[in-house]
Amino acid sequence: KSSNSKNIYLSVCLCNLGIHKYSYSYICFLFLYSQVLIDWINDVLVEERIIVKQLEEDLYDGQVLQKLLEKLADRKLNVAEVTQSEIGQKQKLQTVLEAVHDLLRPHGWTIKWNVDSIHGKNLISILHLLVALAMHFRAPIRLPEHVSVQVVVVRKREGLLQTTHSLITFVNKHLNKLNLEVTELETQFADGVYLVLLMGLLEDYFVPLHNFYLTPESFDQKVHNVSFAFELMQDGGLKKPKARPEDVVNLDLKSTLRVLYNLFTKYKNVE
Repeated sequence: KSSNSKNIYLSVCLCNLGIHKYSYSYICFLFLYSQVLIDWINDVLVEERIIVKQLEEDLYDGQVLQKLLEKLADRKLNVAEVTQSEIGQKQKLQTVLEAVHDLLRPHGWTIKWNVDSIHGKNLISILHLLVALAMHFRAPIRLPEHVSVQVVVVRKREGLLQTTHSLITFVNKHLNKLNLEVTELETQFADGVYLVLLMGLLEDYFVPLHNFYLTPESFDQKVHNVSFAFELMQDGGLKKPKARPEDVVNLDLKSTLRVLYNLFTKYKNVE
């Protein structure tokens, strides 16, 4: 894939972000934001004992970006280690971004960020920058590479934004075999029942009903179900989910997406 096609995909994917109050719920945004990029940064910087939780809050001053680029490019940047003033932060950012541009421009990347947008905590600019770095350094992560990838399609019809995503299609393709249907990812997977049943369908086995609560009533029963589903995922060869069972039960959309996205990437071709 050329860098132009990557830029086109990213532009399509991010075109509606940052201008609508419901942007955080867009599935594509969450893939890039929580599932992929933050985990990648934290993996790269694990030896630095740096933990990124929020891109716009943790990257705007250039400190983490400096460490990330130094680690990826295996080179030391001549910048002050810590600076609190706005001028100092922007000077650091300028140096870091110039080093980034020197790496990316020869490969045809269109630069869609600058010192002011990064320091101003513009999430769209930060995403453009991180995706470019991830692709340039061939990060061992799953990033969509072209427009036709079936992750999310955002359409505007009669002033209303409709989000259609392949995750719902994917889970319903299998759950429909049990006459079950999902319309809301964060709520209908929260008690763990559909997760357990889905794993049985994907791995083609019957899950004994005594192993989980088919009609859970308490918080603890729901956590048990989700935890059991996580065990089944590990038995199927998946890594232990980074999301906590409690977060899924508490209707945390990002946590639920982390889990479902991993299932999607492994089982998307299963009939």
